[in-house]
Parts: sequence; structure tokens; C-alpha cells
Amino acid sequence: MIIKLPISRELIETCQDMSSPPTPAAPARDFNWLALMPFMLHAVLLQYITSVTRVTTSYRAIELDLPLFWYGLISSGYALLPIFLAVPLGRYIDKGNDAKTIWMGSGLTLASNLAFWLWSDGPLQLVGFTVLSGIGQLFLMAGHQIYSVRCAGPAGRESVFGNYMVALAVGQMGGSLTMSWLADGLRVPPTATLFLLALGAALALFVIGFAMRPEQLSPHEKIRPPSPPVRELLRVPGLVSVIVASVVTVSSVDLLIAYLPLLAIERHIDAGQVGIMLTIRAVAAIFARVFYAPLLGLFGRVSTTLVSMIAGAIGFCILALPLPVLFMYFAIALLGMGLGFSITLCLSNVVDLAPVAARGTAMTMRITGNRMGQFIVPFGASLVASASGVGAILLLIGLALAVSGVAVRMAYARR
Repeated sequence: MIIKLPISRELIETCQDMSSPPTPAAPARDFNWLALMPFMLHAVLLQYITSVTRVTTSYRAIELDLPLFWYGLISSGYALLPIFLAVPLGRYIDKGNDAKTIWMGSGLTLASNLAFWLWSDGPLQLVGFTVLSGIGQLFLMAGHQIYSVRCAGPAGRESVFGNYMVALAVGQMGGSLTMSWLADGLRVPPTATLFLLALGAALALFVIGFAMRPEQLSPHEKIRPPSPPVRELLRVPGLVSVIVASVVTVSSVDLLIAYLPLLAIERHIDAGQVGIMLTIRAVAAIFARVFYAPLLGLFGRVSTTLVSMIAGAIGFCILALPLPVLFMYFAIALLGMGLGFSITLCLSNVVDLAPVAARGTAMTMRITGNRMGQFIVPFGASLVASASGVGAILLLIGLALAVSGVAVRMAYARR
């Protein structure tokens, strides 16, 4: 139940945030640039590494001539352990440990990329190193999403989220351009070189991570209110629908990255064009996220969520059809813009709905849902692909996005 008080939501958030001030303090309408700049660079590097390693892992599986079953298993391995680690990690972050979580995630990411470069010559190694990479990415994403709250006051928070997602999209674009450049005209890109480049970026990620410092709190401020139980958070109006939407959108991106190389092989499209498609998706996501804050203010959360998820659904459905490459470029651009908005909205809405003392837990609940989707959906998708081809997977993703967008609209209408 929501009790409407004759005071503004901004005033409530400002009062709530007094118990957890940023370090150093950020004025209510200003950015904390000293915290924001290394954070944005870190986000770019993280997404560059993820973009390179996820696609390169699929191509390494092609090099090893693995059955389709292994594609689903490798993709699911990325989400396996994070399903069980996410909520305890959120409790740890809620105690003021967002920066320490980023440090640990940077170390895990460096270790996994070193392993990819040196020993990814068998299916079990690919699965194992993908699991390690997924744990590192969990630590980094959870730490990033809470650290971002400390980079601005309440009035600037949406802009920080938009800039953060732009940084992620820039990293995606960089990874896609790298693959396109190295794979021009080749059926399979040079995977060893791509893994080496990801390792270099992971080393930079590890070093820059230490520029993000923990909150400097007084002894009184270190006594934080206890985070509410998960079952209580699940009763927050609208939170479950947002988490489900997040699962669908993140799983759709994951499946696109995992299966686009295979779709290209089916349609006799070279790896360079796959890199161009992924670059188009990243550029479209950047375009969407640059205008995220003003469009959110103009159209509102619910309408923007619905329209963006429908746009993503249409893009996936077009991509599923056996059309020329030019139409595939258009579909990739459309779904890139749609998912660029909807993924950012899912992140923003969780922070908006969750209690201040439980933002870390709520964020990791969202990540838990994402990882469950990334574990279950790719495994089921591999069975669908074995029976019906990659196009059937893309069509199902499109339908799931459309249904999820309508479900969010209905859930908010009942609040």
C-alpha cells in the first residue's frame, strides 16, 4: 500500500540519503566528478571485456566444432554461481562495501581473462572460465550500481544512470569494433588475439578499480539500519514486475551475443559483418541512453518502458526472418535502441522503488533474476536451436519482450 503525503518525493529521497552521504559529499543537483570519472572509465573497460570475451567464447566453441548443446551450457555457466551469490553479496554491499566489491570483481575478471588466453582449448575449460568470468562480472555490476548512487545527489541520479549505461554501450561498441577489425573477411576471427586484448583491458580494469574508494563515514554513520528481508522487498509494489522485465531484457541481449555468430554461420555471413551488427547495436544503445533522462521526464517511466520493450520485440522478430543483411542491420538498430532504454529503466526503477537501506540487496535480487534467466533461458534455447534453428530463438525472445512490456504496464496501473 502506498500512502500519499503532501510532500515531494525528491524531499523524501533527500532526507533518506542523509543517512548515507556520498564521499566526498555531492550537492543535491551536482555530480561528484572525482568519483564519476574513474567509475565511468571502469564501466567502459568492463563492458569492452565482456563484449569481447562472450563473442570470442562462442567463436572458440566453433573452432572446437562443439555440438549446439555446449553453446547453451557455456552461456548458462556465466550465470550459474551468481544465482546463489548475488543476495549475500547485496547484504555485504549494504554495509558500505561497494568499493571493496569492485576491487574483488576486478581481480576475478583479470584471473578469468588470463585463463581464457592461456587454457581455453576444451569445452570444460570454456565452461569453467565462463563461470569465473560471470562471478567477476556479478561483483562489478553490483558494486557499480550502488557506487553510482554516490556519484550525484537525488536530482542528478537519473543522469548518472544514463551516463553509466552510455559508458557500458561505449565499451560494447569498442569490443564490437575490435572484433570487426580483426575478423574482416574471415569466417572465424583470431580468437587468441581477441582473448589477449581482453586480458590487457582486464589488467587496466584491475588498476583503475582502486581509484574507487569506500565511503568515509563517522562512527555514528557506520551504524546502518538493518536491510529488510527479501520476502518483504518482494512485496514492494511494482518491484517484481521490474525484476521480471530486467530478466527478459538482459537474457535477450545475452542470447543475441551468444547466437548471432551461429546465425551468421547459418546465413553465410562473415565475422566482420557480425562485428558491424554488434557495433550498430552499441551505437543505437548509446543514442538511446544519451537522451534517456530527458525522454524519461517527458513520457514517464511506464510509457517509456512499454514502447522500448515493444521496439526491441519488433527488432528481434525481424532478425528472425531470413532477410538480406541490410534488413538485419535495421533490426539490430531497432532492438539496440529499445533495449538501451529498457535495460536502463530496469536499473533506475529498482533504485526508485527499493528502500534506501536495502538498495544493494534489491539490486542483487535483480541480478539474481537476471542470472537465473541467463542460466535457464540459454539452456532451453539450445534445445530450441537444435530442433528449429537460431531464428526460432530470436522469435521467442521478441514475443517474451512484448509480453513483459505489457505486464509492466499492467502492474504499474494496479499500483
